[in-house]
Amino acid sequence: MNKTVNINLAGVFFHIDEDAYLKLQRYLEAIKRSFTDSQGRSEIISDIEARIAELFSERIQNEKQVVGIKLVDEVITIMGQPEDYLVDDEIFEDEPQPRQKHSSRPSKKLYRDTDNSYIGGVAAGLGHYLGIDSIWVRLIWLLLAIGSGGTFIFIYLIFWALVPEAQTTAEKLTMTGDVVNISNIEKKIKDGIDTVSENLKNVDFKKQGDKLKEGFDNVSDNISDTVKSVDFQKQGNRLKSSSQTFFDSIGSILMFFLKVLAKFIGIILIITGIAALITLIVALFSVGITDAIHFQGMEFLDASNAANIPIWLMSMLLFFAISIPFFFVFYLGLKILVNNLKSIGNIAKFTLLGLWLMAIIGIVIIGVRQATEHAYDTNITQVEETINIASGDTLKLKMNSHEVYNKYMNRRYHNYKISRNDSDDKVISTTDIRLMVKSTTDSLASIKIQGFARGSSYDLAKERAQNINYNYTVVGNELKLDSYLVTDVSNKFSDQHIEVILYLPEGTIFYADENTYNFHKNNSYTNDILKNGMEEHYLKVIEDDVECLDCIEEIKEKEDFIEEENEIIETIINEKSSGEEKPDVSVQINEDGVDIEVNDN
Repeated sequence: MNKTVNINLAGVFFHIDEDAYLKLQRYLEAIKRSFTDSQGRSEIISDIEARIAELFSERIQNEKQVVGIKLVDEVITIMGQPEDYLVDDEIFEDEPQPRQKHSSRPSKKLYRDTDNSYIGGVAAGLGHYLGIDSIWVRLIWLLLAIGSGGTFIFIYLIFWALVPEAQTTAEKLTMTGDVVNISNIEKKIKDGIDTVSENLKNVDFKKQGDKLKEGFDNVSDNISDTVKSVDFQKQGNRLKSSSQTFFDSIGSILMFFLKVLAKFIGIILIITGIAALITLIVALFSVGITDAIHFQGMEFLDASNAANIPIWLMSMLLFFAISIPFFFVFYLGLKILVNNLKSIGNIAKFTLLGLWLMAIIGIVIIGVRQATEHAYDTNITQVEETINIASGDTLKLKMNSHEVYNKYMNRRYHNYKISRNDSDDKVISTTDIRLMVKSTTDSLASIKIQGFARGSSYDLAKERAQNINYNYTVVGNELKLDSYLVTDVSNKFSDQHIEVILYLPEGTIFYADENTYNFHKNNSYTNDILKNGMEEHYLKVIEDDVECLDCIEEIKEKEDFIEEENEIIETIINEKSSGEEKPDVSVQINEDGVDIEVNDN
């Protein structure tokens, strides 16, 4: 059975084992002796006691738990031995001093330096982190803010919100890359005291006494926060580096390259996130909302918007759906580069997640609504007339082009185009004209023109099909068909096209111009008698087919060619045989000519 003692450590009440109490008391006395004749001694001791009390509180499960000697040993290990607290006042002299045995060079961390700030201390903190004067960081940031149209102001605000402020003395030392030890802490405190003393030389102490007290209170707070944040156990870890084994060294090298790779990935993520966010912000405010930039693509977007969804709404939904993931890409890059980066908080995370989900749902709803705008289709017969062409007559067929509507249009793929008509109104034009030639037993030829369109309802599809403008002309024995159709832009892109069916009596002769090649369809479904490749020929209509009238000359030329080749073959055979048994001859006639092989073995 052990005796317990009740103690008050930095204002916190503890039950402690008697042996543990004696060891803790000896430890504190040894630390006090280490700080003999040091400025701010009492404040430093108070902060150390507060830190010990904090460590006890973190490890005690309940109020009734007794602090034992094992817990005291654990805390002493964390805080360091008394000899680690030895401070030489000569470090404040001008002469260079040898490096302390237990000091270690910590890596820099990014903080906001509010002591040297103009706005939020971001530029000053980056200056410490990058090792350059803050004036250059401020100048670069100003140029980037102007060059990006103010986007870097938004990025500055992100840094201001996410990068923590250097408040404690340890954080300020880490920000500048200085060693966090008692010597530097005491030096910084003395510098603060000297600064206060210098400022107070010409001050009426009767009027400024309260300010002086406040200054010392701030120094005390800084000491307390600093000592709490320092893990003095790390000061002794440098001894391990001298005894690293070969494999430990290899591991350290690999870890170094992995850290470099991680930093490189972080930079790539930051650049990618910033570039995407800048692009999306510029697009949102210049095109999506303000319509400050107008280009031809906007007209296509408006014509494709069959559901008439407001452009600003679609822009906002697309902005949130794309920019929020890229923001987290940017934030992830910052987390990789800045170890002590503040979290944006669960409220912000769930808010952004909610906005992203709402944007995705909105885009899906708009997509479904756009799809339903093409749910119905219909054919409307616009023209059904006879043409004064009878059996035995000759008809020439040609497609008319337009200098505006057909310009830069690919006739094979039937593109859509938005242009202006003679009244300067916006119209949609396309070369999606489908020509079919069929035979008929009627005495006169006839033409049938059907308009095709889609819509969210049958009536809307019918209205859009009726609003298609398409023309043709018959001049003598020549039929000229427009190679384009035109409709008002308010009808949107609704798969508008025209089908032209030309019925010719049997015995009629027709001649199709070469420019009809990309417009007629000749498959078993359409029963088009004008075959591809038969343009520029006089064709006689027979029952469900045509007969080429000017193809005889080509056949005669082929027959003459074959006869000449036969004579050559006979000559070769005679020369090879020389009265003997005739050799084997292989003759192949194809599109490339005649290939003759003679086997005289």
